[in-house]
Amino acid sequence: MGVMRLGRAELRVMDLEKSAEYYKNIIGLDETARDGERVYLKAWDEYDHHSVVLKKADSPGIDHLAFKVERSDDLDKFESKIEQFGLTLTRVSNRTRAGEGEAIRFQLPTGHFVELYHEIEFLGTKTGTLNPHPWPDGLRGIAPHRLDHVLMTGDDLTNTTRFFVDVLDFRQSEKIMTVDGEQMVGSFMFKTNTAHDIAFIKGPDAKLHHCAFHVDNWYDVLKAADILTRHEVPIEVTPTRHGITRGETIYFFDPSGNRNEAFASGYITYPDFPTITWTEDKIGQGIFYHRRELMESFVKALT
Repeated sequence: MGVMRLGRAELRVMDLEKSAEYYKNIIGLDETARDGERVYLKAWDEYDHHSVVLKKADSPGIDHLAFKVERSDDLDKFESKIEQFGLTLTRVSNRTRAGEGEAIRFQLPTGHFVELYHEIEFLGTKTGTLNPHPWPDGLRGIAPHRLDHVLMTGDDLTNTTRFFVDVLDFRQSEKIMTVDGEQMVGSFMFKTNTAHDIAFIKGPDAKLHHCAFHVDNWYDVLKAADILTRHEVPIEVTPTRHGITRGETIYFFDPSGNRNEAFASGYITYPDFPTITWTEDKIGQGIFYHRRELMESFVKALT
């Protein structure tokens, strides 16, 4: 039994067609399906049917994020563990959304909705799995390899972290603590071998801070900045480095105001990776290593 990885994020957008064009031509995702209120997308290096779902809504934000489990019977086992933890849980029927099988859906202490699933249609990639070239022809925009991580805000970081660690068997790579060490104000967790698959910072419940896409290296972050500037996409933070995760980054906004990130590098984690601690007085350096301070919008611009 086990969670394998972050599988998808469903984002609320106010103009479905404008948002779809942005995620296809600026981010560089491929459209795989659409229905009356959703558009489904995947990055070029992802094999499953989709990793991003855009859902037409009256306000921006995140509807849910989902993790893929190893086997279909894992859903029954996790259902029991999640209910024992005390979270409210429902079943999502097979084919409720395009390409997806059955899922279980529950609400975190921070108010966010999360799903676990096993079955999803397998589309493969244009490079294939036999003598593949390193990348396909016809890439557009920033052209990330994959959905990398999601960062959200909420009040109860302690119990949310405890849930991911104790129930879903995640590990915590980094945390931010108040100077007196009494309260956790940031939590970064991983299930694969990346610096983080999901993260939370102290703030209003049920809010999205950003949805990140993985690019190869620093040059690709700079290229992303050029593409965003050429298309007059609002850039919040120009290319820089994180102290937390050591990642290289640029932050910008989609047409609905959801914050996106192009994220490169960062360290590799292992099951015995020790948790790194930052203190709140150094949070500026932790988030923006060169600038060493946070800008107001980075804290307040949430969806």
